[in-house]
Amino acid sequence: MRDGLTFDVRDQGPIDGEPVVLLHGFPQDSRSWDGVAAKLNEAGYRTIAPDQRGYSPSARPLRRRDYRLFHLVADVEALIAKAGGGPVHLVGHDWGAAVAWASAARHPDVVRTLTAVSVPHPAAFLRSMITSTQLFKSWYMLAFQLPWIPERLLTVPAVSNAVLRRTGQTPAAAARDVERMGDRLAVRGGLNWYRSLPLNDPRSSLGRVEVPTLMVWSDADVAIGRAAVDANPRYVAAPYRLKTLAGVSHWIPDEVPDELAGLILGHVAQN
Repeated sequence: MRDGLTFDVRDQGPIDGEPVVLLHGFPQDSRSWDGVAAKLNEAGYRTIAPDQRGYSPSARPLRRRDYRLFHLVADVEALIAKAGGGPVHLVGHDWGAAVAWASAARHPDVVRTLTAVSVPHPAAFLRSMITSTQLFKSWYMLAFQLPWIPERLLTVPAVSNAVLRRTGQTPAAAARDVERMGDRLAVRGGLNWYRSLPLNDPRSSLGRVEVPTLMVWSDADVAIGRAAVDANPRYVAAPYRLKTLAGVSHWIPDEVPDELAGLILGHVAQN
């Protein structure tokens, strides 16, 4: 619980195992990590995967200002404190990666390693907006600023399924995510992450990361271009490695969970 909100959390694996915090992206929830978490648990790690702000039914404030990055990072900090205070291995996909980058930059004392999946450092992402075609790939971020229309469309199963499948999501994972997107309040909670972007202090996400970092990107990602990923090293003042997955879509945790788990295990074992 934080800020009067109660979060649903999947806490799995040996309770005395090294903790790995898994942050999901839009429009998913903690179940997107099931395949990865199972492999990490088998290896002796404890996995902690929350349904984040806007996704947990009891953590859906109405104002978009309540979804600013400051609050999202504070939620993660509170989760780590509740889980024992860290340090933890922090892993994030999509929006979860953006929050993981910011959390690692602000609180290196509680983050042992960072694994960012699909989405690069926020400053690298912003830089790519003016140096590459990333702005065109991110057109949907502007569309999501519209009131009520995105909710109306995304809660139609045929529409949400078509969007997910066209971007590479597996049939089973798409069916899972379409089912949760039938809840308009859940969809609105996720959209508020995008709608809060104009309210963020730009300086809030520009800090350098000073913990060992692994970036996992896939070259069939329709949302994130290579230029954004290539700008990462200038924002990491620690050992950094990029792993590119050939022919894999944006939905890495669902599409290749075993391969991703193996990369995470190798990264945390070295650090």
